[in-house]
Amino acid sequence: MSSSPHIFEATMENFQQEVMDASSTTPVLVDVWAEWCAPCKQLMPLLEKLAIEYEGAFRLAKVNADEQEQLTTSLGVRSLPTVIMVKDGQAVDGFNGALPESEIRKVLEKHVELPEEAPYEKAHRIWEEGDVDEALAILTEMNRKDPENMKVLIDLAQLKAESGDIETAEQVLESLPPEEKLQHQAKQLAARIKFLKQSAELPPMKDLEMALEQNPKDPNALHLLALHNVLQDKNAEAMELLIKLMQVDSKYKDEVAKTTLVELFEKLGNNNPDVRVYRRKLYTLMH
Repeated sequence: MSSSPHIFEATMENFQQEVMDASSTTPVLVDVWAEWCAPCKQLMPLLEKLAIEYEGAFRLAKVNADEQEQLTTSLGVRSLPTVIMVKDGQAVDGFNGALPESEIRKVLEKHVELPEEAPYEKAHRIWEEGDVDEALAILTEMNRKDPENMKVLIDLAQLKAESGDIETAEQVLESLPPEEKLQHQAKQLAARIKFLKQSAELPPMKDLEMALEQNPKDPNALHLLALHNVLQDKNAEAMELLIKLMQVDSKYKDEVAKTTLVELFEKLGNNNPDVRVYRRKLYTLMH
């Protein structure tokens, strides 16, 4: 059960008050689910995430179909999961099955007003969604208003690098105060710039994959294919190839596999689950 105040368990006893009556002031999204229902388990984390993100603009009422058979029947539910939007005491919308997040958002947008998003959070969200140009525009404006904000400046440099302007990104990195260069965000930028500069020299992935098919211990192919995966943010695949390279030849190109792994660890941060796994593998190989 989520600890969010915007998510609650709906029952036959509280449904009138917590859903029907309460929906006159705040829309309520009713999710009818069951423990045995696989699509229900795919859908519920998305609904919970959105309920938290919308910060109370709507509430999420979870109805366990097995425990609330009478309520489920009264709602006319015929398949699971069933999601019903209740507003002003009426069912105004809904859907069946596990929709993708983008489709759920479309349903919500018709009935719920999304809280205003802070510019920095918005820039990161649309960056993650792939809209680099819009994220760049937001961060550029933020940097213009507050040029001393190092977080914004470094993110802006990272976006510049990803957009192909590696020279500007390097200039930003070099201009940072010495103490700032030691911070995780700056180390991430440095690693990203290095990987992007190396990408210009990489042969096609297909050629490298063919080389590994012919010789699974080809150190050059292992190294370069790992770099390809880094640039595509396939970090676990990259780290696996680098571990294989260490097993094949740990001294290859002045221990480039170990060096690249450490750079990847810095880029992703200690809390990344893949980093924890492959840091242990690296430690085991070295000892």
